[in-house]
Amino acid sequence: MPPTPTAHRPAPEPHQRVLVTVTGHDREGITATLTSIIADAAVDIVDMEQVVVQGILSLSIVLAFPAGQGRGQPVLKELLFAAKELGLALDFEVLAGAQAEARRCRTRSVLTLIGNPDLRPQVIARIARVLADAGFNIETIQWLHQDRTHGLELVVSSPARNVARELKPLLLPVAREFEVDLALQPDTLFRMMKRLVVFDLDSTLIQMEIIDELARCAGVHDEVCAITELAMNGQLDFAASLRRRVALLEGLEEARLAEISADLPLTPGAEGLIGALKQLGYRTAVISGGFSYFADRVKARLGLDYAYANTLELRDGRLTGRVLPPVIDGEAKAELLVRIASDEHIRLEQVIAIGDGANDLPMLAKAGLGIAFNAKPRVRDAAEHSLNQHRLDTILFLLGITQDDLAALAPTR
Repeated sequence: MPPTPTAHRPAPEPHQRVLVTVTGHDREGITATLTSIIADAAVDIVDMEQVVVQGILSLSIVLAFPAGQGRGQPVLKELLFAAKELGLALDFEVLAGAQAEARRCRTRSVLTLIGNPDLRPQVIARIARVLADAGFNIETIQWLHQDRTHGLELVVSSPARNVARELKPLLLPVAREFEVDLALQPDTLFRMMKRLVVFDLDSTLIQMEIIDELARCAGVHDEVCAITELAMNGQLDFAASLRRRVALLEGLEEARLAEISADLPLTPGAEGLIGALKQLGYRTAVISGGFSYFADRVKARLGLDYAYANTLELRDGRLTGRVLPPVIDGEAKAELLVRIASDEHIRLEQVIAIGDGANDLPMLAKAGLGIAFNAKPRVRDAAEHSLNQHRLDTILFLLGITQDDLAALAPTR
């Protein structure tokens, strides 16, 4: 029996793409009118983007026609007549095949700029020039704070594959010159789908170094501060430095710890940040190289899901000068972050870690988004992202969450 002939599908007909651009004063029904004309003509829409700024509409639509028939199509004439009746300007451009392919092959990244306090036009101009000179195209721009020019988000694209390696060295000198913060992230789903946020405690969630305050109460402040500074700058092994500092606290009454814990100064924006994260379904944790006596109280105060820190040994109502094992150092902080993510079935790409000290660097490196917050210079230089801001809730800008988004959450917070 002869084999059954195989039916071959005809090769898909090549298409020509036409970019239609519409601008003018916005009002209801414009998009409905124009897309209805396209639908009636049985033409495919392969890309579409619309933005309205201060009442001015910019609408771009890419249409696909059979090859060679892009110009002179009746639908383009109908769109022109409709736009004129609506008081809009309409233009169109036939896209070359290589041009359309090049657009599809570009890598998209999100560049977030945060001012101290605001972003001046000179900063935006310099950043835009750096991007242009490096071959990056700005696709979209939006302010993240409507009342102030404080946060700006730019989606940029280029043929580059390793965008951070190529672009960050060019942007950082501008950021330092104008004292602004910037973050460059791949424009992927993981950026908008973070699910776990892990905080350091001292000088991150709260505005103090607790061990320095304990040392002040014990009359050994200068000695402990000197050791703390060495440890935070990575010049001294953390575990050894912790034991040396705690040994100096021997005999301090537990009542003094209670007094300090009752008046811990939260970093501005911390309560609003945690409240917003909880409403958005994030899990939250504090992982500290400090002490559980205080971390547990901050956990209860803010409603965090997890708290890990070192345990001070108490006997007869006084500190013994010992830290109970195991010591939570930098590596332990990173391991705990991984454990929480695993327990919550969250990928590391969906984790944010925030800290200020050298012992936070392993934790920041593990997270999909690691942020050095008001950190020492050595830590700031080593971290992939850094923020030097007064308020902790500025971190929401890096997630693309705008001031309007926060206002929508406010009534239920």
